[in-house]
Amino acid sequence: MEWKLEVVVVPVSDVDRAKRFYSEQAGFVVDLDSGLGNGMRVVQLTPPGSACSITIGTGLGDSAPGSLQGLQLVVTDIEAARATLIERGIEAGPIRHVEDGVWLDGKGGDWNSFVSFTDPDGNGWVIQERPASA
Repeated sequence: MEWKLEVVVVPVSDVDRAKRFYSEQAGFVVDLDSGLGNGMRVVQLTPPGSACSITIGTGLGDSAPGSLQGLQLVVTDIEAARATLIERGIEAGPIRHVEDGVWLDGKGGDWNSFVSFTDPDGNGWVIQERPASA
């Protein structure tokens, strides 16, 4: 039996602002935006090429906006990914890697180059470079 992660709920304070951020700035595809009654709204967005989506909305849970940390995306070109975020108005951190347990600026080896950013509520994302052949 396969167990596939399908959706991660991201707690936000303003659904429309978050939808604009993730779709217009981060480049996620809007799969669904639906009101389900009783003030419940579900917006599902998927990063390009991903099999897993995020959901933002109202009535989806009790987590505080900005409390989700460590969401991770993988790309084959960390420089291009960072440049894209910056071009779209997202404050992306520098490219960093870990060496002997210490974070250093610049690219590292395979699977060891990272860029971080946050959404408008402070939910934290990390982009990791994977080898093109992986």
